[in-house]
Amino acid sequence: MPISGSDHGREWTHHAFVPDALRDSSPELSQAAYRAVAEARAALAALDSTAARLPNPRLFRHASIRLEAQATSALEGTYEPLMDVLGVEPAEATSPSMIEVLNYVTVAELAFDWSAQGRPWSVSTFEELHRLLMRGTTGERGFHGVRPIQVVIGRRKDADPADLPIKAARYVPPPPGDDLRRRLADLLDWAQTDQSTTCDPVVAAAMAHYTFEALHPFHDGNGRIGRLLVVLQLHRLGVLGEPSITVSPWFEARRRRYYDALLGVSTSGDWSTWVEMFAEGLASSATSARTRMTALTHVQDDLKERVRQSRLRTANARLLVDFAVARPTFTVRQVAEELGLQRPGAKKLVDNLVELGVLAEYGQRDYNRRYHAPEVLRTLLAPGHHAG
Repeated sequence: MPISGSDHGREWTHHAFVPDALRDSSPELSQAAYRAVAEARAALAALDSTAARLPNPRLFRHASIRLEAQATSALEGTYEPLMDVLGVEPAEATSPSMIEVLNYVTVAELAFDWSAQGRPWSVSTFEELHRLLMRGTTGERGFHGVRPIQVVIGRRKDADPADLPIKAARYVPPPPGDDLRRRLADLLDWAQTDQSTTCDPVVAAAMAHYTFEALHPFHDGNGRIGRLLVVLQLHRLGVLGEPSITVSPWFEARRRRYYDALLGVSTSGDWSTWVEMFAEGLASSATSARTRMTALTHVQDDLKERVRQSRLRTANARLLVDFAVARPTFTVRQVAEELGLQRPGAKKLVDNLVELGVLAEYGQRDYNRRYHAPEVLRTLLAPGHHAG
C-alpha cells in the first residue's frame, strides 16, 4: 500500500505491508509443515490429557504465566532474571524493566479469566489488555490502544546510513486509521471462530499470530500481546483445556529465525516455513509444559509425604504444600489469606514447614519476607522445562 508522510520536515513516500484478510481455509503447505502440525497436535493433546488427570491443573498456571512473562519480555529486549521475576509481586516492582515484565502477569491472568467466562474478543478488550501491559512503563508515551501513528520495525543491513527510518526499515506495517482498526476487528472475529472443518487449529493459530504481528496494531507490546493471543486462541478453540503452555522461551531462543519466518510470509507468501516453525515451537513448548507439570506433581506428592511422616497433624500443612507448588514464592500474609488463617497461625505453619525442610526463606529481606519450596523452584528452573 502506498503511504506518505514527513519526518522532521523531510517529505517521503513509501510502501507498507498490509496482510490479506484471513480466509476460512488453510494456505497450501509443504509436507514438512503438515508433519510439524500433526506433531504439534499430538503434543498438545498429550499435555491436555496430562492436565485433565490432575486434581487441580490450575495450580500450575501462576508459575507458567511468570515463565512466559520473563521470556516474552526478553524477546522484546526487556530482560529480568527468572529468579527475580518469580520473587516479586506486580505491586512491588520498582524498576521500569521489572514493571514491564510483571505487567504481563496481570494481563495474562485477566485474559485467561475473560476466556474462561467466554467473553468475546473485540478491539476494545484488546486495547484494555494493552493499556494494562503499558501501565507505568516508558512505552505508555501518553497513549495506548490502536496506534494513531505510522511506525517502522527494524533496520535493513543494506540501508544507507543517511536514509530516513521509514526508508531503512526492515518491515513497514499498515498505516494508522480506521482501516487498521477494522482489520484488527476482523482478525479477532476470525481467531475466535472455529475453523476446524477447513483449517487445523494449529494452522489457524499460526495464521492469526502472523496477521496480528503484520498489522502491528499497537505502538509497543505487539509481540507480547500476539504471543498471548496464541495461547488464548488454542484455549478458545478447545485444543488446550488449561492454558499452562509457555510459547515464548522456544521462540526467544530462535528469535532471528522467528522474525525471518514472519517476514517471509509478507515478502513472498511463504506460509510453509512460518507454519512449520510455529508448529515446531508449539510441539516443543507443549512437551516442556507437560514435563514441568508432571515433575511438579511428583514434587507435590513428595512434599506431602514428608509432611505426613512428620508430627504435624493439621490439614493446613498439606494445603500449604499445594499453595507452595502454585505460588513459587509467597509471604505469610498470602498464606493467611489463602488458607483463611490469622497471621500468627500462618506464621507458625510456615515456620513448621521450614523446620521440616519443605519450605525455606527466599532472598534476604528484613520485612515482608518471602518463602518458597526449594524443590519447586529447582523444578521450574530446570533447563529441560523451558522449551529452549
